Amino acid sequence: MSSQPPYLRVAAGIRRRIESGELSPGDRVPSTRAIVRECGVAMATATKALAALRQEGLVRAVAGVGTVVATPSAAGPGAPPAPGSAAQGPTRDRIVRTAVVFADAEGLAALSMRRVGAELGLSTMALYRYVQGKGDLVQLMADAVYGERPLPAVQPADWRARFELGTRWLWEAHRRHAWMARAVASLTRPMPAPNAMAYTEWMLRAGADTGLSKRQVMHLHLTLFGHVQGLATATELEGQAVQDTGLSSEAWMARNETQFAALAATGAYPHLNSLGGSEGFELDLGQVFEFGLSRILDGTAVLMSKHSV
Repeated sequence: MSSQPPYLRVAAGIRRRIESGELSPGDRVPSTRAIVRECGVAMATATKALAALRQEGLVRAVAGVGTVVATPSAAGPGAPPAPGSAAQGPTRDRIVRTAVVFADAEGLAALSMRRVGAELGLSTMALYRYVQGKGDLVQLMADAVYGERPLPAVQPADWRARFELGTRWLWEAHRRHAWMARAVASLTRPMPAPNAMAYTEWMLRAGADTGLSKRQVMHLHLTLFGHVQGLATATELEGQAVQDTGLSSEAWMARNETQFAALAATGAYPHLNSLGGSEGFELDLGQVFEFGLSRILDGTAVLMSKHSV
């Protein structure tokens, strides 16, 4: 059995794929979460493996994409800096985009000013010229996500289609960036951020001609927002659980199958046991999202009908 540290074995495997041409310059390399799943290692091991490859100049972070194979010019010693490299000077936008890529790959808990500085080849203190600290950075990251794919200026004619569009837009943003559930964790302390405020404005405009009061429209928006955030939090927690245990949800259920079977055999959970019957049941958060969205809007339609009487 090899005495080589696990992170070096993982790095060596990715390095071989790069050297063989299986992964070409610009190709995305496995994320830390993918490495955890594929190699059965801890998140810390996967993180160290990618860090080792970055130090060698074989890979680099690209905003909106992830960690990719570096071009030969970027990897070669003494080569001129690649476009957007630290040598061209940092900007707040570059810092935020780099932090988003990092959080997408490794989660918000792993994000720190030091780690972002390392990705950019900058000292931690240099970052403080552009952002006040991690809290400020996370707020800027979240607002950047809200500005990624703007909602259409012209809204659908039907009120229900408007709220479906706006809520699905938010759900997809959280699916692209699982850390958003934790970054925007409070309804009571909204962000003073232009893109996030533009989203709220869009949703309030969606209900302006429904006959509901402004307070009711705001409550509807917050209810839909809470629905998205609750399910997105479950997604983020599942990703964290994979990092912490190294087990996928399927592997976790398989590991605990005997205990679940023993509890089911007691007969104390007949309704839970029936879920495994003829229809079967497989948890799909996307389906739960659509179910909740439809039921919330069904209830809104009933409320609107009372206003029209």
